[in-house]
Amino acid sequence: MKEVKVQAPAKINLTLEIVGKRVDGFHDLKSIMHTISLYDYLTVRIEQAENLIIELSGTSDEIPYDEKNLIWKAAEKFFEASKINNVKLSVYLEKNIPVQAGLAGGSSDAAATLFALNHLFENILSNEQINQICAELGSDLNFCLKGGCAICSSRGEKVRSIPFLELPVSIVKPKCIKISAKEAFEEYDLLENKETLNNTEKMLNLILRGQFDESLINNDLETPMRKKYHPVNNMKVFLKNSYMSGSGAIFYTLTPNLDVIFEPDEFIFFENLKTIKDGVKIVEENNV
Repeated sequence: MKEVKVQAPAKINLTLEIVGKRVDGFHDLKSIMHTISLYDYLTVRIEQAENLIIELSGTSDEIPYDEKNLIWKAAEKFFEASKINNVKLSVYLEKNIPVQAGLAGGSSDAAATLFALNHLFENILSNEQINQICAELGSDLNFCLKGGCAICSSRGEKVRSIPFLELPVSIVKPKCIKISAKEAFEEYDLLENKETLNNTEKMLNLILRGQFDESLINNDLETPMRKKYHPVNNMKVFLKNSYMSGSGAIFYTLTPNLDVIFEPDEFIFFENLKTIKDGVKIVEENNV
């Protein structure tokens, strides 16, 4: 039996610009993403078995622990690509990243699963194969695998690393709101008079020169989500210099602390976070 514990970080979008609608129904994006020091932890164990068995469990009661979970789907794709069919896989998920919040928690967990399995099976799949599986499973997995600061394009799966930004981060989310990416993009498509700011390119040029301008932070999905959900709009109104990440409903500030007091019964919030240089990584390893 072999076991690893993997750290899967959340991400924030410093920019998220929608370039256009694709023929496959997805949207072409330009986005600058950064991983932050908020983590899920996955304990991934493998042992010999007569047939392929996958078992998934964890601390959250907000997610399924079956074939609907992206962790499960990632494992299935890994075993299919590697032609391994005589192992029992057990994954225990310590869930800290809020669900359906725009922080890519599910994507990061799936990327961590692929990373852990490939390590446990001594890199049986190439980096190109792992990245291909990531791209098949979703738009954020390739970035979560790599981490740090990057400009992401196409659906988000094309990732180019750019210089790391050392920034404080605090985040807050209304507990009553859960937003899927599908819903957010559908609401965006209904918007009239869409703005084209080109802030991703402007911010990229600054970062490449070792500079940063907070006024360039922009998320094209923020306006439709603020229009649809009053709690989301209230976040923007009451929380000074705050920005929505991904499809929401998380808002973040580039400050060590939030300047508004939030009730724990109504909000999920984290302070004293920071941007990090890592994507998914192994933090503990055991051979029994």
